[in-house]
Amino acid sequence: MNLEELLNAGTSDVIVYILKNLALMLGGLALFLYGMNIMTSGLERMAGGKLEGILKKAASNKVKGMALGAGVTAVIQSSSATTVMIVGLVGSGILTLPQTIGMLMGSNIGTTITPWITGLSDGLGDAGGLVFLNLLKPSFFAPIIAAVGIILIMFFGKRNRINKEIGALCLGFAILMQGMDLMSNAVSFLEEVDPTKTPTVYNAISGIIGFFDSWYGVVLGLILATLFTTVVQSSSASVGVLQVFVASTVIPFNVAIPLILGFNIGTCVTAVISSLGANRNAKRVAVAHLVIKIFAVGICFIPFYIISVCGANFLESTINVWGVAIFHTLFNVVTTFALLPLSKVFIKIAYLLVKDQDEKKRVAYIDPILISKSPAVALSECANLTVEMCKHSKETLDLAIDSLYNYDKKIAQEILSKETLIDKYEDHIGTYLVQISSQSLSDADSKTSSKLLHTLGDFERLSDHAVNILDVSEELKNKNIVFSDEAKTEIAVITDAIKEILVIASNAFVSGDLEIAKRVEPLEQVIDELIATTKMNHITRLQKGACTIELGFVLSDLLNNYERISDHCSNIAVAIIETSHNSFGTHKYLNQIKTAKDKQFEDDYKSYSSKYSISK
Repeated sequence: MNLEELLNAGTSDVIVYILKNLALMLGGLALFLYGMNIMTSGLERMAGGKLEGILKKAASNKVKGMALGAGVTAVIQSSSATTVMIVGLVGSGILTLPQTIGMLMGSNIGTTITPWITGLSDGLGDAGGLVFLNLLKPSFFAPIIAAVGIILIMFFGKRNRINKEIGALCLGFAILMQGMDLMSNAVSFLEEVDPTKTPTVYNAISGIIGFFDSWYGVVLGLILATLFTTVVQSSSASVGVLQVFVASTVIPFNVAIPLILGFNIGTCVTAVISSLGANRNAKRVAVAHLVIKIFAVGICFIPFYIISVCGANFLESTINVWGVAIFHTLFNVVTTFALLPLSKVFIKIAYLLVKDQDEKKRVAYIDPILISKSPAVALSECANLTVEMCKHSKETLDLAIDSLYNYDKKIAQEILSKETLIDKYEDHIGTYLVQISSQSLSDADSKTSSKLLHTLGDFERLSDHAVNILDVSEELKNKNIVFSDEAKTEIAVITDAIKEILVIASNAFVSGDLEIAKRVEPLEQVIDELIATTKMNHITRLQKGACTIELGFVLSDLLNNYERISDHCSNIAVAIIETSHNSFGTHKYLNQIKTAKDKQFEDDYKSYSSKYSISK
């Protein structure tokens, strides 16, 4: 049904036609947003925790931060995702507001890529016989890209997760372009508006456009555009909708410009909403981003308003889809470079609007925003926190072992405080990992999550054994117990071996080096044999009357803790090794290297046996 037929149709037919086109418009917008979400999520999963590292590198320089903020946003195709990620990083204490101000500004530039892509839907117009231009039209290549995506997912995705992610990106792009096509179809009737054939419709549309020529119409357009983008939470989607209307009807610059400016303000609302449950530093990031956008719009809106009031003719000329993309890009690029020198001003405004309050210091804190919006970045930070936990556990054990020879109450209190801190690390990180595991992760991130979950408890148990060793040293001091010279020599040898296995296991975890991890198990076996020999020697001394039963109890406690420490180091090393094999067959792995005559294992075992030996 064309527009002329519609005007002569009955009321019911008109209602059906309107509802059908409205459904097409909403469905197209939904597909557009869904396709963009698939692309953003897929690119984040492919980048994984690298995004965090990239953003951290930009912290030293605001110009570098602007460049990287633009680059990250251009890659993941969402300034909202970038700003939400930045809010989460600041909320978690990983970055500060001054470090991120350049990134926030850069994200405004990165988001301008999408309108150029979506502009292809209608920007090429009717290519006629020009084969090359026809090939560039999404109506031609989007279905092909969708087919490639399906093939990658169905036939190659099981063997390689990257293929699956690339396939999802292809489908996301195809869905996005299909959404644009549906929205175009929904308003295609506007192309038939003609002052001679459909004067009523033409006059109605002209009246609406004329309303926006007035100062109150311009302000209203700015407000409506802001509200629309607040609802859809994507300035790219809003600009895409505008491009659809621009392609189907006559819209002048003086109507399109306020809408584009409003779209840019509305895109900040996502970060503001995401910061509501976060700490004050995270709120400052969201506020700073909003203030920057308002200043940017002010820079452009005030001259536009003055020119508009003066009746500049060029503002009444028709804008096309490329004009929308060009203005959107120029606005963000020019205002970003203009406002970058004022970054300190925006920081002061953010601190002024969000005042300091006493906030309780949180241990091992990760902003929930990161978990829900950027699980790969949250997982990367969990890994960083677990490394901190690993170092705390080793330091606590070193202090406890040293206290065997020189007990000190201040050191004892430090050990107890560290053990409490490590317990909090385990509780918080474990909770975060469970939440992150429920999100969509890449294969590499899934392996990292599994490794962290398998090693977290071992680091906590190491600190518990530090407290147990502290109890042994305290008992030795309070009861004035002294081991025999033979027992002292044996304990010193085992202690040196324990300190080395702690160094090897912690270094293997921090670096993720498999070769270092493989050195743990041979030393663990040597330690088991040293402990067994020491216990047998103690029984011999006891039978000869060279030792007491009381000393035996203390020695047994110490040796049992040493044995469990080496076991936990073994668990950590096995988790590192088995993660690389995508399995956790701990017992199978241990049996294999001990019974299959692994050359590296045997060489390391002989080396450690020679280095640490006790006479029987």
